[in-house]
Amino acid sequence: MPLLSQPEGLVCGVDEAGRGPLAGPVVAAAVILDPARPIAGLNDSKKLSAKRREALAIEIREKALAWAVAEASVEEIDRINILQASLLAMRRAVEALSTRPEHALIDGNRCPTALSCTAEAIIGGDGKVASIAAASILAKTVRDAGMLELHATYPQYGFDRHMGYPTAVHLTALREHGVTPVHRRSYAPVAQLLLL
Repeated sequence: MPLLSQPEGLVCGVDEAGRGPLAGPVVAAAVILDPARPIAGLNDSKKLSAKRREALAIEIREKALAWAVAEASVEEIDRINILQASLLAMRRAVEALSTRPEHALIDGNRCPTALSCTAEAIIGGDGKVASIAAASILAKTVRDAGMLELHATYPQYGFDRHMGYPTAVHLTALREHGVTPVHRRSYAPVAQLLLL
């Protein structure tokens, strides 16, 4: 497991989950870690097992100075595009923190606008900075939990297996059962079905 860096001061890490799926919201998290309560094993959520992510998410909530999770809806994704919706969810997460950060470290190459603190984008930040890794874990676990709830409503789509990503199983289910209100109509595989 890599030793991730973490700058001093009230710095929040920010990341999102769910840009690629055809269904469900995009979820972002912001985390201010407590240097006095380190969390072992933080890493990019995609490199951790689901069980490890869940355990770390509990620890992050217990030990962080502050954390918040926010989302942008399917309707917002379709209206303003996935990049802008991701940045909107990130801004909502930062602004929802109970402790105001001095600086935000954003995973990726773009920063949300109109933040109440300074910010910088770090490409691959979820594998480099501990607080961004923590944010990636919270965003991923919260989004996955939401997709499991959607699976209960729409079991024929297999959201519990692919979390809305465009797998063969999901695309087949879309063709067989049609487009639901939780599908992103601006995404090509969904848009093409709506034209049929």
